Amino acid sequence: RKDCMRTNRSRWLLFLILTVPLTGCVSTAPGGNKGHLPTYPFTKIEPEWIRNGEPVDFEGELWFPQDGIESLTDQEVLPVGNYRDVQLFVDKVDVRPFDRVYTKFGVNKYRYFERTKTGVK
Repeated sequence: RKDCMRTNRSRWLLFLILTVPLTGCVSTAPGGNKGHLPTYPFTKIEPEWIRNGEPVDFEGELWFPQDGIESLTDQEVLPVGNYRDVQLFVDKVDVRPFDRVYTKFGVNKYRYFERTKTGVK
């Protein structure tokens, strides 16, 4: 009888050791986003028109894609519109007149656009 109790106790202990750490990995929020922070979709390859240097028409001005990118989280940007089926963003801390407009093309990767072409003043 003592051997049977030890075996049962050992099984329960093993069960707890294996399952308790896993419960911390389970999210209760839909999509695994506990704080319901904004997340924005993206394509892994930028549209050809952006890669070709074509500008974005935003608030009546032309904004040209630059060679650089910025590493921003989705919580650091604010969606402000769409152009040719691509979502446009600004930095949350930026105020009008905006210095840059962004498009997203990867996790924390944002292409920035400015009012002038690279190398043109």
